Amino acid sequence: MHAGNNNQKLESDSSSLLDACMHACCWCVQIETDRAERNSIGDQVWPTENNKKFETLSYLPPLSTEDLLKQVDYLIRNNWVPCLEFSKVGFVFRENATSPGYYDGRYWTMWKLPMFGCTDATQVYAELEECKKAYPDNYIRILGFDNVRQVQCVMFIAYKPSGAA
Repeated sequence: MHAGNNNQKLESDSSSLLDACMHACCWCVQIETDRAERNSIGDQVWPTENNKKFETLSYLPPLSTEDLLKQVDYLIRNNWVPCLEFSKVGFVFRENATSPGYYDGRYWTMWKLPMFGCTDATQVYAELEECKKAYPDNYIRILGFDNVRQVQCVMFIAYKPSGAA
């Protein structure tokens, strides 16, 4: 009788252990399923081929005219001086030197002069349109420069040539 009780206790313990393991396993599978459903977009790897990214806002879809005007208005409200730059290449690369911190393509050609005293986003947009007409195959970016602190505060691509990455 004593041995029978031990066997019965062992069977009872193993059965509850098996139940507990099954329950834990199902619970883990459910957690992983929930996590996969929640993070399916977040777990994707960003494609690197033909997908160059530039400056601020480059991971967003192209800005509409209204969105672009809002961004320019923001930099004007912050008393930053708007400035346009353009470049055929449009991104940094290494060609002429391999020393640390040196990159070709960091500095673009400035379109006219910085727009000191500009108070209206449509003035910047008009200059952007002029630059697009003159250099339709170039990237064009808008900068906001703080002339008091002598720093660039914002920069974003305002135009990409057709067929650009």
